[in-house]
Amino acid sequence: MKALIAEDNPGFRMAVERLLKKWGYDVVTAANGVEAWEILRKDDPPRLAILDWMMPALDGVEVCRRVREQNREPYIYILLLTAKDTAEELIEGMEAGADEYLRKPVNTQELRVRLRAGRRIIDLQEELVRARELLRKQATRDSLTELLNRGAMFEVLTRELKRAERESNTLALLMADLDHFKQVNDKFGHAAGDAVLRETARRMSACVRPYDAPCRYGGEEFVIIMPGCDLANATDRAQEICSAIAVTPIHIPEGLLNLTCSIGVTATSGPAGFDSAALLHEADEALYIAKSKGRNRLEVFTPQAVLAR
Repeated sequence: MKALIAEDNPGFRMAVERLLKKWGYDVVTAANGVEAWEILRKDDPPRLAILDWMMPALDGVEVCRRVREQNREPYIYILLLTAKDTAEELIEGMEAGADEYLRKPVNTQELRVRLRAGRRIIDLQEELVRARELLRKQATRDSLTELLNRGAMFEVLTRELKRAERESNTLALLMADLDHFKQVNDKFGHAAGDAVLRETARRMSACVRPYDAPCRYGGEEFVIIMPGCDLANATDRAQEICSAIAVTPIHIPEGLLNLTCSIGVTATSGPAGFDSAALLHEADEALYIAKSKGRNRLEVFTPQAVLAR
């Protein structure tokens, strides 16, 4: 584990550095508070920080306060070293966000024990973060395909539409449906159907940009939210998805299965275009037309096409 030692006394700093290296820590040093703050504000800071209270330019308490104000993850365990011994002064250090303090001169074994306690706290915090991320994933991801689920789709669509309206930008929406998917379940069983859905999700994800949002809308229907994408580019991407699914057979337990999909395409246009329900309805209408024209194709929403239907 990486640990920072911030101490303006070079002899004391080197002595603590030798101890920590002996105990297996990857040590980073700072000669004053400014250097310590620059190290701790980086993207990959040390998880343990030993800060001397009294340092030039920036004292340990102020460094501690700045770290806590960032409220960032992963958590940094901070140990203050001080010659101060009044209750008011120690309370000041703890209120600034220090996890623990040690009085100078430092007892070697006490330092080692406090660092072990810090490591346990860091390990517990990492477990909490992993549990939180798992819960977040379960709440927003479809368990079968690992795409965004229906609830998360509405949240993302609403957010991206607001952004598009605010920035006077476009947003495209694709609604895709696997052709004759019910026959897969009826003929080969749900295990084969699940394999098809997973592979379809993988191929769709491979065709879109990193900042697009492929979602499982329900059953064998998928929605892809494409921020900053106009109708022409969305149509090209929809054609890529159709080809990616149709060209290569899908592996299922029983062998290889040829499958196709149909896609409805729409994009924001005018004030009404920034309504999520309206945009989903347009994509659904275009998808219906693609199905009615023989499937394995895409259709772009136009009012004229809906009237003709």
